[in-house]
Amino acid sequence: MKHLKNIIGICLISFLTFSCGTKEIVIQAQEVDDIVTYLASDELKGRDTGSEGIDKAATYIENYFKENGVQPYFDSYRDNFTVKGKNAFNVIGYLEGTDPKLKNEFVIIGAHYDHIGIIKPEGNDSIANGANDNAAGVGTVLTMAKYFAKTKSNKRSILFTLFSAEEKGLLGSKHLAKTLKAKNIDLYLMLNYEMVGVPLVGKDYTAYVTGFDKTNLAEKMNEYAGKKIAGFLPKAGEYRLFMRSDNYAFFKEFNVPCQSFSTFDFTNFQHYHKVGDSSDKMDFDHMAMFVNTFIPAVKKAVNAETKEIKMNPSK
Repeated sequence: MKHLKNIIGICLISFLTFSCGTKEIVIQAQEVDDIVTYLASDELKGRDTGSEGIDKAATYIENYFKENGVQPYFDSYRDNFTVKGKNAFNVIGYLEGTDPKLKNEFVIIGAHYDHIGIIKPEGNDSIANGANDNAAGVGTVLTMAKYFAKTKSNKRSILFTLFSAEEKGLLGSKHLAKTLKAKNIDLYLMLNYEMVGVPLVGKDYTAYVTGFDKTNLAEKMNEYAGKKIAGFLPKAGEYRLFMRSDNYAFFKEFNVPCQSFSTFDFTNFQHYHKVGDSSDKMDFDHMAMFVNTFIPAVKKAVNAETKEIKMNPSK
C-alpha cells in the first residue's frame, strides 16, 4: 500500500491524542494525497488567478466543504473580487461555534490555493503545478475543516479560508480582511498554512511560525500540543515572511495574532515557482503527521475560555 509505512505512526498519534478506537477523526495520508494530487495536476494548469484551472480548484474545494458539512459564510462559498479585469474568488467555509457566547468570536484557518500557472518551459514542461506552494496548505486546511465538522468540537466559530491572488500580491486576503473588518467580526486569531509539504530537516520543532516574537502563539501552541511543534527560523525574519503571506492583511486590519506556519526553510525544497513543484515531490506521510499533530493544539486554541494567545507588548 502506498502509505503503509505511516500506519504505525498514525496509530500512535491517534492513540496518544485522539483516543484510537473511538469515533475521533484521524487524518490519513491518502486523504491529503488525494487533495494535493488533484489540485497540483496538469489538468488545473497551475491554478493561475482568473484561469479555468483555478475555477476547477474552487469547485473542488466547494464540493469538499459540502461533502463534509461545512457551510458557506456568505451567500455562496465564493468571495468574489476582480484582478486586472479578471474574476477572482476566495473560497470560504464556515462552522458556527457551539458555545452560545464564544461563537461570536472567530478563528480563521487559511491557505492560498492559487499558483503561477504556465511559465517558461523546462524541457517539455511549462506547468507550475504548485504542489508545495500551496496545494499542501490547502490540504491542511481542508482536512482540519473535515475534522472540526465531523467532531463538532469548536466553541468559537471558524472560517476556513482559501485565498486566490496570493501570487498577485496577497490580493485575495486583502479583499477578505477588509470585508470582514467592515462586518466588524470579533477576530481572535488567524492561522495560515504555507508550504508544508515536506518536513524540516535538523530542527527540534514541526514548523516555524512567522512573526515569531510578535505574539505568544508559538509558546501557546507548544503548550497546547504538549511538545514543541512551533519554532523560530531566523531566515523567516531575514526574508520578512510575516509580511509576505496571507496572514498579514488580517494583522493589519485587526491587530490581533495572525501568523503563518511553514516547513519550507530554503534548503529542503528546490522547486519553488518551478515546474518541479509537483505532487510526486510531496511527503504525504509527513503531511498526515503534520495535520494530526497540529489539530489538538488548534482545537485547544479554538476552545480556550479566554483569549490566551495575545500580541506581545510593543510588537
